Amino acid sequence: MSNSLLELQHTLSQYGLLISFSGTFTQEIIEELGEAVKKYLETEERPKTDIYNVFSIFIEQTQNIKNYCMSQKGTETYEQISSSCIITIGRSGDGNYISSGNLVLKENVSKLAGILDQLNGLDKADLKKLYKEKLKQEAFSDQPGAGIGLVDIARKAAQPLEYTFTPVDAQFSFFTLRAVV
Repeated sequence: MSNSLLELQHTLSQYGLLISFSGTFTQEIIEELGEAVKKYLETEERPKTDIYNVFSIFIEQTQNIKNYCMSQKGTETYEQISSSCIITIGRSGDGNYISSGNLVLKENVSKLAGILDQLNGLDKADLKKLYKEKLKQEAFSDQPGAGIGLVDIARKAAQPLEYTFTPVDAQFSFFTLRAVV
């Protein structure tokens, strides 16, 4: 057991991982992790805007995953999807990164990829404009978020968002999203 933990520690260090959580995301877990992330980041010698952006992206990614899982509640896929969630924060040469992942139904892949491609094609000014439009739409929408979360992540990221969809089986792909601050 101790050797496997040592190997895990080396692997985490090799990838620059600072914080990781894997499992079902509840609002309570997101809040507790958020507090821990904020306190951890405050101990680093980073500009306050970077700390804020890492924290904000972390919250948005966990909320997006939780909301997707909740949209599957009551279906036969809920347990499998909700237990597949992971979020990590790490450090690389480019700065901090926030990576998240979860199972998604294959039928949702093309729409999500299209949204991410659209966001990656916008510059900071256009992302800001789109964000303001989404804020206005949200005021008149009965859908929580109205798609604003991914726009906010793209706005705060220092680089285009990186994403992959890895086929798992006939029904699911594993969606990974990475934002660098």
